[in-house]
Amino acid sequence: MVRSLLQRAGWDWLSANPGTLDTKNNMENSQETTRQLNAVEEPKHAALRYILDAWEEALFNGIDSDCVATAAIFAALSDMIATYGEEPVATMTERLPERIRSGEFTVIRTKQ
Repeated sequence: MVRSLLQRAGWDWLSANPGTLDTKNNMENSQETTRQLNAVEEPKHAALRYILDAWEEALFNGIDSDCVATAAIFAALSDMIATYGEEPVATMTERLPERIRSGEFTVIRTKQ
C-alpha cells in the first residue's frame, strides 16, 4: 500500500512498471517506455525549477540558506503527510540516511 501511494505520487517512478517488453516489439516498447518516463519526469523537473527559483530569490533577499532548507523540508513533509498520512511518509523517509550517505542528494559544485 505504501509503495503504491508513493508510486502514484511519483516518488518511486523508477520501480513503476512502465510496460513489458517483448522481442518482436522491442523498439516500439522501448520508445513507449521512454515516453512514459518523460511524462513522469517533466512535471518533476518543472516543480524542481520552481523550487530552485524560489530558493534563489530567498537567498537574494538575504534569507539564510539553512532557514530556506529547513522551511522547504518542513513544507514538503507537511504536504506529503496531509496527502498520504504519517505512516507512509515515515516509511518513505526511513531510507533517507542511506540515500544521503550514498550521495544521492550531493551536488558537485565547481568553483570558477
